[in-house]
Amino acid sequence: MAEIKDPENTIVIELKDGNVTIELLPDVAPQHAARMKELARAGKYDGVVFHRVIDGFMAQTGDVEHGNPDAGGDLRRAGTGGSDLPDLPAEFSKLPHDRGTLGAARAQNPNSANSQFFINFSDNHFLNGQYTVYGRVIEGMEHVDAITRGEPPANPDKMISVKVAADV
Repeated sequence: MAEIKDPENTIVIELKDGNVTIELLPDVAPQHAARMKELARAGKYDGVVFHRVIDGFMAQTGDVEHGNPDAGGDLRRAGTGGSDLPDLPAEFSKLPHDRGTLGAARAQNPNSANSQFFINFSDNHFLNGQYTVYGRVIEGMEHVDAITRGEPPANPDKMISVKVAADV
């Protein structure tokens, strides 16, 4: 098991193959870390699909508006929505987009991140300084690697549950 140093800033995502433990980086991107915890605690990420999964690149999820078919979401629109909370300002840092890092997905505007995020399958340093890094996988990357590929996948995997470690 991963050593969880700060349960309040650790996220546990249950996937079909097992749990993925993510250490959030509130010292680097406080607003993004706070948003993920807020949405996780509200249950908004539970059941949301991975709508864009590119082999060798990343797995994207977190569209709480359209990405959960069980909550009335329209998977044809997955990836176009966010949450009912305001968009976040960019919190760029010197942290590189290495394998296992968590990045904030956004539209063209750097200050348009909301609820969507991606996990890097490999070192994607061309994203450095353009997308906010706000966490890293500390356990379960093999489960991330097993997520069904596609843009969108024909039968997308979903986040069964997303919890703050302090709450479990």
